[in-house]
Amino acid sequence: MFQIVDTISDLHKILALWQNQTIAFVPTMGNLHAGHMALVRHARTLAERVVVSIFVNPIQFGPGEDYASYPRTLDLDALKLAAEKVDLLFTPSSKEIYPSEKKLATTVNVSGLSDILCGATRPGHFSGVATVVTLLLNLIQPQVAIFGEKDFQQLLVIRRLVADLFLPVKIVGYPTVRESDGLAMSSRNGYLNTQERKQAPCLYRALRKMCDNLVTEMNDYIKLEDICWKELSEAGFKPEYCTVRRVLDLAVPNIEDRQLVVLAAARLGKTRLIDNVQVTL
Repeated sequence: MFQIVDTISDLHKILALWQNQTIAFVPTMGNLHAGHMALVRHARTLAERVVVSIFVNPIQFGPGEDYASYPRTLDLDALKLAAEKVDLLFTPSSKEIYPSEKKLATTVNVSGLSDILCGATRPGHFSGVATVVTLLLNLIQPQVAIFGEKDFQQLLVIRRLVADLFLPVKIVGYPTVRESDGLAMSSRNGYLNTQERKQAPCLYRALRKMCDNLVTEMNDYIKLEDICWKELSEAGFKPEYCTVRRVLDLAVPNIEDRQLVVLAAARLGKTRLIDNVQVTL
């Protein structure tokens, strides 16, 4: 039976009834699309119960970012989750998660991983993500939690905090779900106008080209990044970064590394898009 709760006390009443059952958890910020639904369906294969959260987390948004305007579609989201036979939807308010009106005394920061790439242009973002994910994992205490690989840096930050804090949960990454033209599915794609939506798949194509060049043994990473930057700029993007990194820890790779990921963040109009593609040499 599909249930919706918005308080921690009601959440724990239901979880107490499931003490002998496994739980898979899918945290989201709502405005659910087919990519989220893929995570939910995968969660169903991993545990007896599936819990989804919808919480637009204020502390991961920086000044001037889109916290106030982030799309909130709770009623429609609930219908989609009910159709997927989710057991429980947790929809707390900001006050429920952060009850103190003062600045948080306790936050979680994964140093190193949080300060590069997206973290360099969005200071404090990954601390906000790490803090809320730790809170949600502690509240729900699932055996497994599923995150999309579209935000690959976020996935590595969460895996690292779980390892460092010895949290008893398995973090599962799920491959990026894409539109038919290759654009990674994202709630923020709705910000794109008609012309920008036609341009947006160029981001994925530029990353695929970087991967193809890597496979053909073009290992001048700086040159590859310059080519990608130029291609995105010519396609109307304002790149923030396009880079080749090591899959394990996002370190700059050396010539011996074989498991790589190419990542990019770029603005198209007012919309910030991110994407990545993994490659094995």
